Amino acid sequence: QLSQEEEADDSKEVTWEDQQRINTFSKLNTRMRSLVENMNNLKAKKEALDDLNTELELADEDQPVLYKVGEAFLHIPHHRAMKRLESDQAQVDGEIAKLTEVVDQCERDMKALKVALYARFGNAINLDE
Repeated sequence: QLSQEEEADDSKEVTWEDQQRINTFSKLNTRMRSLVENMNNLKAKKEALDDLNTELELADEDQPVLYKVGEAFLHIPHHRAMKRLESDQAQVDGEIAKLTEVVDQCERDMKALKVALYARFGNAINLDE
């Protein structure tokens, strides 16, 4: 926490450009939090699919498999369940890769904004969580 003297020394007028940078940083920060939450959900889904893969490898290939499709569970042959699982895993991996790219770009943009804003305002601004 800053003392009143430090705050007074560091007070600078906020220009329109500065405010735009601050707003952009805030939007990126909010977006990144949402993306990270989505990525965590996808990682949990990937883990569940990996567990299912292990279970299907141990299952009897002659028995139909109860597989979730949308909101319903269907009995499908083992070989079709394995193909469906591979497809679902590839889809989740692709989604995670896309989200990772977007998160990385947000982090780069936020870092650039932090550099500019801290250079301008020093200790008078706090951009950390």
